[in-house]
Formats: sequence, C-alpha cells, structure tokens
Amino acid sequence: MKQLSDTGWQRRGISWLWNADALANVVQPNQVWSMRQFLQAAGRWPEQLPGMGGSAVAVAGLDGCLDLLAPPDAEAWLSGDVKEAILSFQDEYEGDGALVFWLPGGRKRLHTNPASDDVTWRCSAPHNGKNLDFGRLLWGAANEYPRELMMADSSDSVGLFHLRIT
Repeated sequence: MKQLSDTGWQRRGISWLWNADALANVVQPNQVWSMRQFLQAAGRWPEQLPGMGGSAVAVAGLDGCLDLLAPPDAEAWLSGDVKEAILSFQDEYEGDGALVFWLPGGRKRLHTNPASDDVTWRCSAPHNGKNLDFGRLLWGAANEYPRELMMADSSDSVGLFHLRIT
C-alpha cells in the first residue's frame, strides 16, 4: 500500500486513525462527534466543521458499533447507512472537508493484505475469527487508492486515508 506523509489528509478526504497524536492535530477532544451525531448530520451538514478551522470533523464510535453487530448486520450497516453518510459528506464539502474516524484499536483491527491491498476489519468477541471486507464495503475495493498515513517523525502508520470513495 502506498504511503502518505503530508498533512493534506487533515483538510480533505476520509481517514481512519488509530494514533492519538495524529488525531490531536485535527481536533480537540471536545470537538469529536459520536457516530450518532455523524449519521444525524447526513444531509444537514453544518457550514463549518468543528476541527481544523472549520474544515474537519472527527467521529468516534465506529468500532464500538461494529462490535455490537453480527458480521452480516455490520456489513449491511457499513455499506448502507455509513457509506451513504460518507457520500453525503463528500457531496456537501466537495473535497474541501476532512472526515476522520477515530479507531483507537484500529492498528490491530484493520488489516491490509500486502499482496492485494485488500483492507479487512477483524471482528471482536463473540465473532472472533471473522472479518468484514472493509475496503469492498466502503470504497468498492478500489485498492489502488487508499494510502497508509505516516507521521513525519515516525515509521509507524497512524491510519488509512482515502481521498474520495464512490
């Protein structure tokens, strides 16, 4: 998977972050939205987003929601409600807004296959051993587009970035 180390992801596109320092570069803790706020905002987006001077929003709780659902239900929810809200966000801000999903355990839960760049979500108990085809569900397996986010001062990835899903 290609890597991205510039800070453009903080102002545009969709990111899935698991590094607290990277998140702190985008929003303050009191500016983070819940999944409920995010889904309710779809179609009624504010003129200014809470982070990065009005151009970014961070959303927490995606991981918890996925953990509560059985894998078939999680797949339907990701490819339905969540993807529709992401597409609505993209349409509203026309590439001038960053949507960041905060996944504190994402480093262990999002897995990228180095041979194919497929991205899967590892389910937790009671569904251990099952995976969701995260990339296919959210960006139609356009695997040449997601990027591994890197901080300039580290060799560890801090998340994944996708400029625009379709």
